[in-house]
Amino acid sequence: MNKHSSLEAKRHSLSHLLAAAVLELWPDAKPTLGPPVDNGFYYDFEFSQAITESDLAKIQTKMQEIMPNWDTFTGFELTPQEAKAEFKNNEYKHELIDGIAEAGEKVTVYQSGKFRDLCRGGHVAQMKEIEPDSWKLDRLAGAYWRGDEKNKMLTRIYGLAFATKKELDNYLVQQAEVKKRDHRKLGRQLGLFTFSELVGSGLPLYTPKGALIRRLLNDYVEELQSKAGYTQVWTPQMARAELFKISGHYDKYHDSMFRVISNYSQEEMFLKPMNCPQHTQIYAGEHRSYRDLPLRFSDFAMLYRDEKPGELSGLARVRAFSQDDCHIFCREDQVDEEIDQVLAMTKEVMKTFGFSYRYRLSTHDPEHPEKYIGDPATWDKLEKWAERIIKRNKIDYFDGPGEAAFYGPKMDLMATDALGREWQLSTVQIDFFLPERFKLTYIDSTGAEKRPVMIHRAILGSPERFLMILIEHLAGAFPLWLSPVQVKILPVGEAHHKFCRELAKEFKTAGLRSEVDEANETIGNKIRKAVAEKVPYIIVAGEKEIASGLLAVRARGQKDIKQVKRQEFIDNLLTEIKERR
Repeated sequence: MNKHSSLEAKRHSLSHLLAAAVLELWPDAKPTLGPPVDNGFYYDFEFSQAITESDLAKIQTKMQEIMPNWDTFTGFELTPQEAKAEFKNNEYKHELIDGIAEAGEKVTVYQSGKFRDLCRGGHVAQMKEIEPDSWKLDRLAGAYWRGDEKNKMLTRIYGLAFATKKELDNYLVQQAEVKKRDHRKLGRQLGLFTFSELVGSGLPLYTPKGALIRRLLNDYVEELQSKAGYTQVWTPQMARAELFKISGHYDKYHDSMFRVISNYSQEEMFLKPMNCPQHTQIYAGEHRSYRDLPLRFSDFAMLYRDEKPGELSGLARVRAFSQDDCHIFCREDQVDEEIDQVLAMTKEVMKTFGFSYRYRLSTHDPEHPEKYIGDPATWDKLEKWAERIIKRNKIDYFDGPGEAAFYGPKMDLMATDALGREWQLSTVQIDFFLPERFKLTYIDSTGAEKRPVMIHRAILGSPERFLMILIEHLAGAFPLWLSPVQVKILPVGEAHHKFCRELAKEFKTAGLRSEVDEANETIGNKIRKAVAEKVPYIIVAGEKEIASGLLAVRARGQKDIKQVKRQEFIDNLLTEIKERR
């Protein structure tokens, strides 16, 4: 058994132990499902009375009491009727038993100690394999039965579990840092965005500072795209249902699309969840020749997806967002060069933001062909093609079976942040199927009609989601070029306000963003506020500083104040901005 499967078995075994402890403390509780997850395990229960976070210690103590009395897990095969009789008062288990029987699978129960649970297996050989201090209960959460908000809300108890105590301790330290860097907390602290119940959940509102960062991110991507021959287009926020029916999005994503009905024609329309179907229509708007290709359409228009309320989380999962989206229409012999250019552009962007990364080769799941459009032979061709491109570019990658888009395989960039977490950012996809569905053509050198290849590409992905990742990656300390306020000017007293205002005007003329803090507070308080705002540079101005003719500058992360000539300071900052350091 490899390390991963061994750890999964430990986590699975601990979920059984959790259910056993809960039933000893609350005999009328109804256990439902308890799988292992990436950092541990959980179990969902229906309680007749609510439990609180304070009960976790009691449950963990009970688990520790039971654990020495458990040795191994023994499996028993039962008929569906026998299994239902064993779990006679648990309608959740009955539903699971019916599902197992309908699938033609065996119904099995596993026992350790006195506890028996409906289970397919996958446990440790002996409970003593589990290091006692390598796990702990973590938190409570609400969870709908089977993840469906139409079902009853259950209580989910989460536990953490790792191979060793050291790994658990390291994870807890990392989680404390994650909490400190939470983009929702820092977003409020830095005044970047807000949410309003009147506007609606999952619909972020960006302040001037947040909107500036968002625009600067888009401008950076657009600068790179323009150099590479991309042209920006703009498409409507909605489209007829027919467009999405032809593309296949209607069948695949109907439940997560916002439906709009015209008051006059009663025509069914949708707020667009992605740009690609509309981009096909820009291509189709003119007759195309092989000489016209490649065509590279970039688009920063807003997109909308009706995410489930329970899945919304700050900027990580929203209902309104944009993408630094691009669709390249090209000949088949141009695909390699176009993708090489995309990969090089992405490499430059990742270097700018300091992310290490690898790629996931996201392929289709042949066991579920209903999830995809197109024929198996073309899928095989595209997946082998994508793999050759990755290998030719000497890119570190891993396989992601089942992670493909419904219309083609993906090369997904997985960036690692300062906390060691992986995030999907850039994506590149080779698509033969949408051009076929929309009957897109170009005239080749012989005068024959041919289908173009469509390459889907994003670099940052969603700037909104990227802002979230960046906030947590940098702990809110944006590089100078992205900082909404680059210099905070702090007058010691009211007599120094005029000098500071004139200095701010000079900075603005030079192209620097600055603010003057004229609050009636001590200079110590002003400095503490500026530090909390994570401003890159602070300038203190009092009688002594003004008389010196030099700027008293404190750089972010440093306590020492340095005396710098005014023009030298401006020149240094402009260089730092230009180089995006």
